Amino acid sequence: MAGAKKNFKATKKFEKKHLKGTLDQRKASAKIKQRQQVKTKKQAKRAKDADFYKGGEDDGATTRPNGAKNTANVNDMSVDDFFGGGFEFIENSEPGKKTSKKLGKRKRDEPNEDNSASDEESDLEMSGDEVPMASGSEDFGDEDVDDVGMSKEAMDALAKDDPEFYKFLKENDPEALEFDDADLAEVDELSANEEEEDDQPKKKLKKDKKQSKVAEAEEGDTSENELTQAMIARWKTAMSERQSLKAARQVVLAFRAAAHLNEDDEDGVRSQAYKITSPEVFHDILVVALKQIPELLQHHVPIKESSSGKVHVPTDSKKFKMLSNLLKSYVSAIIHLLSTLSDDATLKLTLSAITPVVPYLLSFRKLLKNLIKTVVGFWSQSTSSDSTRITAFLVFRRLVVVGDKGIREAVLKAVYQGLIAGSRVTNVNTIQGINLMKNSAAELWGLDQNIGYTTAFSFIRQLAIHLRNSIVHNQNESYKTIYNWQYVHSLDFWSCVLAEHCSPLKEAEAGKQSQLKLLIYPLVQVTLGAMRLIPTATYFPVRFHMIRSLLRVSRSTGTYIPLASALLEVLNSAEMRKSPKPSTIKPLDFHIAYKAPKSYLRTRVYQDGVGEQVVELFSEYFVLWSTNIAFPEFALPVIIMLKRWLKQSRKKTGGNNNNKVRAGLVLLVQKLEANAKFIEGKRAKVDFAPNNRAQVDAFLNDFAWEKTPVGAYVVAQRKAGAEKAKMLEQARKEDERKRKEEEQEALEENVDESDDDEEMEEFDEEASEDEASSDDDDE
Repeated sequence: MAGAKKNFKATKKFEKKHLKGTLDQRKASAKIKQRQQVKTKKQAKRAKDADFYKGGEDDGATTRPNGAKNTANVNDMSVDDFFGGGFEFIENSEPGKKTSKKLGKRKRDEPNEDNSASDEESDLEMSGDEVPMASGSEDFGDEDVDDVGMSKEAMDALAKDDPEFYKFLKENDPEALEFDDADLAEVDELSANEEEEDDQPKKKLKKDKKQSKVAEAEEGDTSENELTQAMIARWKTAMSERQSLKAARQVVLAFRAAAHLNEDDEDGVRSQAYKITSPEVFHDILVVALKQIPELLQHHVPIKESSSGKVHVPTDSKKFKMLSNLLKSYVSAIIHLLSTLSDDATLKLTLSAITPVVPYLLSFRKLLKNLIKTVVGFWSQSTSSDSTRITAFLVFRRLVVVGDKGIREAVLKAVYQGLIAGSRVTNVNTIQGINLMKNSAAELWGLDQNIGYTTAFSFIRQLAIHLRNSIVHNQNESYKTIYNWQYVHSLDFWSCVLAEHCSPLKEAEAGKQSQLKLLIYPLVQVTLGAMRLIPTATYFPVRFHMIRSLLRVSRSTGTYIPLASALLEVLNSAEMRKSPKPSTIKPLDFHIAYKAPKSYLRTRVYQDGVGEQVVELFSEYFVLWSTNIAFPEFALPVIIMLKRWLKQSRKKTGGNNNNKVRAGLVLLVQKLEANAKFIEGKRAKVDFAPNNRAQVDAFLNDFAWEKTPVGAYVVAQRKAGAEKAKMLEQARKEDERKRKEEEQEALEENVDESDDDEEMEEFDEEASEDEASSDDDDE
């Protein structure tokens, strides 16, 4: 027992003091041993090569390492004998002798058994982390040399040392001189089998070979890296006729060079495979790459799509694995190219090329994330045109259709964030683009209503939290988190989503109730709360925006939302009860304003605009129920309140003498009373009781709402509003045109003045020179 304790203590003492040093010493000795083994192998290989080259001097006394007979001179060897043994490039050959021009293809020899056995033993002795990295081609075995091939530097050296052999390669195998990046090298394996898979007759192949030679002859003495239109035409023909993968690889390399045009590495060295100096070449390679690469991918890796929209991409196939690097390089180049483009036509062409390759990208999540971010950025950019926005929308709509749940959720979140970022600035120039974004994005939430419901609920809940924090933390600036364009457009966007996907027509087509219909109540509550946060005249425009959003939901879904009280609050405010001050300022455009400047308050211009908005929204609200059997009782409280306001406004003291507002409200009351009498007349002829819900709901179902008194009034009001908006748009465009002309004239005047100043300076310099010369003559 005592001996065991003693041994245990000695072991612990050794571990504490000597174990680490012993292990380090063993590792160091193992590394030295490995270096010695590698060095011995190199020396043995060099000795064999030296014996091989000295075979002619020893009169054939020695034998080759693989048992073959040595030749007396390297130039007298056959091609098989020359490539059969280990060799280096022979830099100093005899000048009087020429190399043979009958060259066969290089064949891989069977490795020597002894050498392979020794290699296996050395590999077993060395750990994976401690294997030394080879610095040159001599450190690799024969098989590794075959796999790596000859580099561009080696071929350049060959062109200097043996120009005849280089010329032979250029004439008979020009593709051997084309060097590509390592990330696309795997396509070679598929390209090597193109001749076997090709069913073209030999005559046609010979004809194509002749055409390729003619095309190369036409290229002339252009540098190896410079891209020409003849090269692009040859690649285009190969891709369209033979679906050539090798040509596709060259097109992708050239396309990547075009995407990174005029960009250098940190060292100032160009890293791309091709050099582009002509705008015509740049245009051609863009068109070929963007149009034909997706078609070639569809040919080699066809996509199977079901009727429900699900796609199946054979990702386990050998071709897809080989083409994955080409695909990633192609899409990465597109993403980089998009960041450099500004022309609408080129942007549209580039974005449209992404849509057909979307199914292939589903397994590349990191690349897909960058793609979504880039495309959504162009969709939400204020400077993008409508055609660019629509093309970008088609890309992520395709992603939602073919992607899984994770991709769909990521796309929906990115689209919503892009919408919020793009609606920060709202004015006359951007309002149409923002409306286009809202209407297009609303479609995505109905493609998968399970994901659509969860994302919409979380975003509406976020809006409710912002509203609650603004009410609870009642500070000076807390209301600004609610009263801004981003919050207003968010509420309006969700009203568009619910109006599109919760309508009775959509539910009838789907055969079931929409899951998004459950979100109507929380959205209405948040909107009504935000509407009444600050009930002052300054924020009447934002109230009108929110009322329009709720009217859209009520019109599409048939849901009753009480909005009359919100409009009556505007009429009963101090701004509308008292007579306004005369003013000559420009009328406020309520469609692009969420608050009124202080200069507009208590003015006739602002009061007239508010009165028009109230009358318009009241008529739009009541026309929704103009054919309802309960319309007389529904409109009666509002009619009473409006008559009371008109009576109050006629008072000489404390009344409102704005005849324009009063005339609009009087006409509205007349239309409401006429519609109530119309419904009472129709209702007097029915023979069912109010408890018969089916008959009550079917009352005047077939009667067009446009034929009711309120409906006819709304139709005329909408027509007048459309004409007014058209006139304002024409006036705005005319002002914009005049402003640009004035800027152009001012620019031309500045250029003329600068030219005159330069002429005066030149004249002054000449005069001073003449004076100086005259002074010299006098002296």
